[in-house]
Amino acid sequence: MTDRTRPSEADACASPDLIPVDSAVALMLAAAAPVPETESLALTDSLGRVLAEDVSAAIAVPGYDNSAMDGYAVSSTDCAEAGRSLKVSQRIAAGQTGDKLDAGTAARIFTGAPVPEGADAVVMQERCQAQGDQVIVNTAVVVGENIRRAGEDIALGGVVLRAGTLIRPQDQGLIASVGQQSVTVRRKLKVATFFTGDELVEPGQPLAPGQIYNSNRYTLNALLQSIGCAVNDLGIVPDTLEATLDVLQQAAVDADLVLTSGGVSVGEEDYVRVALQQLGELNMWRINMKPGKPVAFGRVGDALFMGLPGNPVSVFVTFLIFARPLILKLQGAAMTDPQVLSLRSGFDWDGGKRQEYLRVRVRHDDHGAYAELYPHQGSGVLSSASWADGLAIIEPGITMHVGDLVQYIPFKGLC
Repeated sequence: MTDRTRPSEADACASPDLIPVDSAVALMLAAAAPVPETESLALTDSLGRVLAEDVSAAIAVPGYDNSAMDGYAVSSTDCAEAGRSLKVSQRIAAGQTGDKLDAGTAARIFTGAPVPEGADAVVMQERCQAQGDQVIVNTAVVVGENIRRAGEDIALGGVVLRAGTLIRPQDQGLIASVGQQSVTVRRKLKVATFFTGDELVEPGQPLAPGQIYNSNRYTLNALLQSIGCAVNDLGIVPDTLEATLDVLQQAAVDADLVLTSGGVSVGEEDYVRVALQQLGELNMWRINMKPGKPVAFGRVGDALFMGLPGNPVSVFVTFLIFARPLILKLQGAAMTDPQVLSLRSGFDWDGGKRQEYLRVRVRHDDHGAYAELYPHQGSGVLSSASWADGLAIIEPGITMHVGDLVQYIPFKGLC
């Protein structure tokens, strides 16, 4: 396996007027503050929401010493050697409380049942032999064996989940385990969307010559909904400056973020960037990446603004790289970088001047996992995003060969 070939100077292949991806992300995040409003929700309604307060335990979990398996509760002093025969004095099932265990006796016990006073170990039933009202313990017993101690999972008063946690199914279960039935969360982020282009047509309508179906609307709104945003979809906007100014003003009235696709490049019909400069402020434009160079960021009224490119793959990739972390911060989520793995490349690639995000899929051969490249990497080839399970990152000026290690961002957990 060989190393990737890097340029002799770090910036030798970077376009001087384009902002590096990491710098662009940092600039966007610096401009964002979590929405201050909170609400109390029933635990059953909290999936995908962000905790606004720590969740602390009003009880210990487990609340008592209990058996980790089906077997027999004994005193280790009665079973210092294998082969001891003990009288079975009681039977304790989960949800029941046994009596104090007398010396020289054992209690038949089941998983989750409280360990009775006088017992300091549980012997799994596979190591015991029942004979009438007696049990033969066929192993030497160690103190604490197969006992789950009170509070070993969660201590009384301990913090169960921190503010900023994006609540997942397992988090709901954890909160329920300490008896809490409601949580305080940040309110839903309000995102207004619109889509520019006279060529766009909604699915179900006939296509005239030169028209295409508006796939970006469905990709972008679904991505927003998947991370808990309240979406105000303002639809398709005609390619005029007047219409763009009107919808931009409307979008900003009650939104935390205005998110668009198309109209941010340098064409004569690209009015979104111009409208933003007239109504608000443009803080960033043109990123050193492919696909997705024209990404506009700024503010209009009280809302942040992000304008994504118009090509379908560019919308998808730039949302994952820029919009998603921005939205998470606005939601008050604890920020974590996307998972980046090292994966063996299954393709050759000559890097250009921009940082490239290639659509790949993990495959396996006799040497383990490797990244297979989708054969058509154009920014209009949306099938590449549907086929892929992640992105391979090629830094500016890098030459990639089969067998080299490539950075890989899996879609799992992102979309």
